[in-house]
Amino acid sequence: MYAVLKTGGKQYKVTEGISIKVERLEGQPGSKVTLPEVLLVGGQGQPQIGTPTVKGASVSAQILGQGKDKKILVYKKKRRKGYEKKYGHRQSFTELKITKINVKAEGKS
Repeated sequence: MYAVLKTGGKQYKVTEGISIKVERLEGQPGSKVTLPEVLLVGGQGQPQIGTPTVKGASVSAQILGQGKDKKILVYKKKRRKGYEKKYGHRQSFTELKITKINVKAEGKS
C-alpha cells in the first residue's frame, strides 16, 4: 500500500517502513507524528483519490532526527554594472520513518 501526502508545501509518495526528509516539523526524535493531508491512497484495488484529501486517511510516522541540509549558494550578478551578491541558505529538515498508513474503510450502500 502506498500514499501520496502533502507537508511543507511538497508532495511525497510513501510506503510503510521507508524514511523521508521533509521540511521541519515540531517534535523530538523518537516522538510520533500524524500527517493528516493524504491526497491519494493506492495499492489495494482501485486507488482512492481525495478532493482535495482522502477522508479518514492519515499517515503515522516516527521522528528519527532533526537537522540542516547542505548549504545552497546563491550568486547574483549583472554584467557591466558592478553588481554582485552572494549568500547561502541551509534548510532545516525532519527525518521521518513511516510506520503506518491509516485508511478508514468506506461503507458502500
